Parts: sequence; C-alpha cells; structure tokens
Amino acid sequence: MPYETGTLPLSHGHEMYWEQSGNPEGQPILFLHGGPGAGTNSNNRRFYDPEFYRIILFDQRGCGKSTPNASVDNNTTQHLIADIEILREFLGIEKWFVFGGSCGSTLALAYAQSFNNRCRGLILRGIFLCAKEEVDWFIYGMGRFFPEAWQEFSNTIPESKRTDLLTAYLNLLENPDPDINLPAARAWVSYEANCSSLQIKQNIFLDSNNTESILALARLEAYYLANNGFLKENYLINNIDSIRHLPGVIVQGRYDMVCPPTTAYCLASVWPEARIEIIADAGHSALEPGIRRALVKATEMMKKIK
Repeated sequence: MPYETGTLPLSHGHEMYWEQSGNPEGQPILFLHGGPGAGTNSNNRRFYDPEFYRIILFDQRGCGKSTPNASVDNNTTQHLIADIEILREFLGIEKWFVFGGSCGSTLALAYAQSFNNRCRGLILRGIFLCAKEEVDWFIYGMGRFFPEAWQEFSNTIPESKRTDLLTAYLNLLENPDPDINLPAARAWVSYEANCSSLQIKQNIFLDSNNTESILALARLEAYYLANNGFLKENYLINNIDSIRHLPGVIVQGRYDMVCPPTTAYCLASVWPEARIEIIADAGHSALEPGIRRALVKATEMMKKIK
C-alpha cells in the first residue's frame, strides 16, 4: 500500500495523481505506465524490493486518477516529460531510476534523453519507439497472428473506411457521444488485450467494466499513435548517445506481438552497454511469469548502482 498519495496541478488545467510506497528513505525508482492512457494499478508495485526502493507511481495526463479523464488537449510526450520533472522537484528527488514498459519505455527513453543528469539507470520492457512501421504493425500486422481479433477490430469500422483504420478509430474515439466512443473504445482495448499475452488472458480494463478507463486508454493510444508519439522519426535512436553512460536493462518477450522484438534489438544495437534479455516463453504483458522474473532480477541488479 502507498504510504503517501497526492495530486499536483499541471499546465493547461491538468492535474496529476501520484503515490509513493516502499521505503521513504530508499533509492527512488519511478514507474512509467504504458498506453499511453493505461494509468497505474497495484500490480505496478510488484517488481521492487520495498525495503530498498522508494517506489513512485503517477497517472499520466488524461488517465487513471489524473484529470480531466481521456483529455487529449495539451497532451503530448513533451508535456509528459515536463510533468515528470515537476513531480521529481516536488518530491525533492535529485536522481532516480526510471522503469517503463511498452509506451512507458518510449517515455522513459525520451525523458532520460532530456534529463540524463536526473537518471541513475533505466529498466525497459516491451520496447516501443514510435516509428511509423511500429504503428502500422499495431493496426494491421498483429492481425497476421490474431486474425479473429483483428477481424472484430476492423468490423467496428465501416468497410469504406477500413483503408485507414487508425484515423477512423480516432474519429470515433474523439466523438463526445458515449454511444459512439465507447463501442469503439471497447473494440480497441479488446483487440490489444487479445494480442498482448501468451499465458494471461485477463484484461483489467474490460474485466472491471470501467468505462472511463476504457475510453482513456483507447482514445489516448489512438491519439498518440496517430501523431507518432509526438517524436520525429528515429528520434530516440538518433539521440541514444546521450544516455549510453547510464546502466540499462532491456526485457523483451520473444513472442511480443504488440511490440515485436526487432525494436528491442534495434535499441540494443545502438546501446551496446545495455543488457538485453529475451524471454523465450512470453508475449507483451509485464505479468507473464518470465517477464516478471526478469524485471525483478533487473531491479535487484540496479541495487548495486551507486
């Protein structure tokens, strides 16, 4: 359980929910959730020794307990980087470890490249770099392995608009009418959930029937994907030299269909100092047994960093 929670005012009317758990005097480690729009939950505290780490979680703009919900106004990667710095300064932290998976790995890399002097090390999982080919894979490529899931996903869109599913979905998701945006949001979240894991067939969003969370995840994901994460093509690769001095661990599922291993290998090839671990029997989910063990192993390894 968190020992402290709170909210922070941000720019343009946004407000951030944050929490701390573990050891108040421990080494700070920041968890960055994915999506964007997934928000945080209690599972996100499971990867760290609570006696050693001061574990910091926050909900990014527009999701979780942050407000306003599902808002794409003034919501970009650059805004999120600035928000992280606001939180760090508010908590009085000089440096911290940064831990992020999926789109959380994108944000972790972007933040570290902007503020490498504030990072002790990076633990990344299920790498996503916001390249156009990755976006196209998410929308169309996963269907090669999950054709039934993709068929349901595409059937939500009128046949005449299926040549550009991302734009069609974004138009539905940004519609203010719940009778229009919620069916699209459920279809989007279901598609991703059905492609995310080899071993775990559970989705906390759909299972909870929390319509606010479902809409936030789908709308923010589609919005960020349509804008390539608000990053120039190959930006994170081209700027890797700024963080090569930092300790890094990359954990990747061999059968990750959401963020295929080729992206992790691409990152590792330009960051040879980082340690990459491919989990042979895992997909995308951080909760798959092999992924979870590797992430715990990584946080244990980071204890040695001074």
